[in-house]
Amino acid sequence: MTVVLADDQPLILTALAGILDGQHDLQVVAQVECGPAAVAAVREHDADVAVLDVVMPWGGGLEAATEIREHSPRTRVLLLTSFGEEDIVHAAMDVGVQGFLVKGCSADDLVDAVRRIAAGGAVLSPEVTGYVVDGYRRGPSTVSIPGAVAPEDLDGPLTARERDVLAGVARARTNAEIAAELVVAESTVKTYISRLISKLKARDRVGLAVWAHETGYLSDRGQQK
Repeated sequence: MTVVLADDQPLILTALAGILDGQHDLQVVAQVECGPAAVAAVREHDADVAVLDVVMPWGGGLEAATEIREHSPRTRVLLLTSFGEEDIVHAAMDVGVQGFLVKGCSADDLVDAVRRIAAGGAVLSPEVTGYVVDGYRRGPSTVSIPGAVAPEDLDGPLTARERDVLAGVARARTNAEIAAELVVAESTVKTYISRLISKLKARDRVGLAVWAHETGYLSDRGQQK
């Protein structure tokens, strides 16, 4: 799996490359220090995953992710930042990235996140999930994902199997892991995820995870809506 790295701090960039290039199944094909260079590198190498720092000169990770999602939709995006503000989290979700980690994560967490995202999964660091859950605890009355359907506006409740799959996505499980938990074929999980994305009008599986947390749909309170 090919990876493009972007961070404006050379020491961090070298460290990230060392961690990922040391894995037998990952290859860092470009190391750049700004957003525009990351976009160009993704196009040049048709990379599987782009790991982007949020704050960089001449265009940060959010801006780069927007262009990558538009012009190189096959490439999966993981945002890596030292910041944890809620507005950055939601901005990342609005862009449609597949993962969001803080720089305080371990090397194993980073490797696992890149692999999950490359395999079609989604990753939210515990800190990010915490912001979403805290928002729900303050009283979720609306869905903050652009275009997503509020629970009360669903055309009928989700089926038991749809809720099971949604719960797996909300816990950042891969399709294979969800299939193993539910004892079904991985293709069946993919079908349910596609159905959920359509039914909830979410952009992708990250949107599904955020929807589940922000609306509280999987809780008893959410089921009563």
